[in-house]
Amino acid sequence: MSGRGARTSPPIPVLLYHAVTDHPPAWIAEFTVAPSDFAAQLDAVVASGRTPVPISALVRHLADGRPLPPRPVVLTFDDGFADLPGPTAEALAARHLPATAYLTTGAITPGRVSLLPPAPMMRLAQAPRLESYGIEVGAHTVTHPQLDTLSARELHRELRESKAALEDVLGHEVAHLAYPHGYNSPAVRRASAAAGYASAVAVRHALSSSRDEPYRIARLILRRRHTVRDVERWMDGRPAEGERARVAPFDDTLPTVGWRLYRRARARLRGPGFAG
Repeated sequence: MSGRGARTSPPIPVLLYHAVTDHPPAWIAEFTVAPSDFAAQLDAVVASGRTPVPISALVRHLADGRPLPPRPVVLTFDDGFADLPGPTAEALAARHLPATAYLTTGAITPGRVSLLPPAPMMRLAQAPRLESYGIEVGAHTVTHPQLDTLSARELHRELRESKAALEDVLGHEVAHLAYPHGYNSPAVRRASAAAGYASAVAVRHALSSSRDEPYRIARLILRRRHTVRDVERWMDGRPAEGERARVAPFDDTLPTVGWRLYRRARARLRGPGFAG
């Protein structure tokens, strides 16, 4: 589906956060927001008049047209950093803001491994606590690989084992997925559906819409440089300062396709790589 049809659909901001801390490890620092900045950004979301909804609400709308609030916004968190079930969840709950968290099970399970570099992480056993704060839980694979470079067998394992681990600790179905670093392909999207996921979010650093694709929902990734004014612009359906305005759906660009082919060739030589 091309981006032309999205022009008649109001943009829906889907924000992507990672760690919220003053002292991040260097590898995730670019995608980390300080707690004071995070609080100000949440206040900007509230002041915008948009209604936060979990990703499941957007997915139901995309799947069968179930209504959304007039001006929705979705807040998402990737990986499962240590702040998430504590001060980050508390900041959301204090403002009555639902959210969706995508957890990398290998990084948060004692005795398991992942491709994520070292960082303070939450524990898998804390996943039910997220739900007590109104945070929906989704999967973010086991090891955080570049999914579009894996063999069919490796891809199947990453998708199904992470889903099963979360379902075991939560006691209910986990229906939503986030691709590590947004990397996906038609084959990855088909495999995600076959694994039992109802949706998958990418990155794309673009606004979503009611015409977006359920298996590569566009998100806006928060970087350290983004300001409250940038969040306010996103809430208005506009790009941040100095950034391009795109509204999904839209086709992959030639550079995106070329980068995927290069990463696949590299993975054949070096093995699975960290998606980051």
